[in-house]
Amino acid sequence: MKNYLLEVCCGSVEDVLQAEKGGADRVELNSCLFHGGLTPSIGELITAKKLSKLPIMAMVRPRQGGFCYTEAEYQTALADAGALLENGADGLVFGFLNADGTLDAKRTRELARLAGDRTKVFHRAIDVVEDWKTTLSQLIDIGVDRVLTSGQAPDAYYGAEVIRQMVDFAQGAIQILPGGGVSLRNLEKIVGATGCEQIHVAKFRQYTDPSTGGNPEIFYGGALYPPEDRYDVIDGDYVAQVRARL
Repeated sequence: MKNYLLEVCCGSVEDVLQAEKGGADRVELNSCLFHGGLTPSIGELITAKKLSKLPIMAMVRPRQGGFCYTEAEYQTALADAGALLENGADGLVFGFLNADGTLDAKRTRELARLAGDRTKVFHRAIDVVEDWKTTLSQLIDIGVDRVLTSGQAPDAYYGAEVIRQMVDFAQGAIQILPGGGVSLRNLEKIVGATGCEQIHVAKFRQYTDPSTGGNPEIFYGGALYPPEDRYDVIDGDYVAQVRARL
């Protein structure tokens, strides 16, 4: 019987604690999951390391909207990466592309070198490159340990065939981690179709914070206007169900 590894995508310390409660083996710590995940604060990482025993992969992504960064943004990413490593991150999750959508091998190599012997994960930026085989070969050459991917499809269920091809192409030289849209409904099909031995999930439960109720006309964010009295936290019970199913 295989032992499948369960990674949970987290956007806060509370998420990490719920993931651990549900039986996760590892977490990816971000901020701003609405935008696909950005670099978490150092305080979040320090607290997560203090309160949880799970290995924490920390996202290094200085802004939303693509993966081709200005020099200032890239220097920010390097500074963040250094601070995350200094404060206990067990690995870094990152992705750098050129404007034409090809791998920025120079920046990827520099970040991988900075991470040293910590785990190096290339995130779903690989899902928008034109030639994933060339990109995967480059990442293997650079020494990246793992790739998070939906198989260049909107979610891992529809990308399962490509994920399987990635697994076969990699031949164990780099780990392939299916993620994006993984749920209890499609979990077994994704695992079976891809041949992967690890999975990346995120499932949230909504909570209410009544502190803004005195003036509901005030809004602090952008134009989408989500309710100011609600926030999401990883659903630990759902994670436990995924753990049991695996």
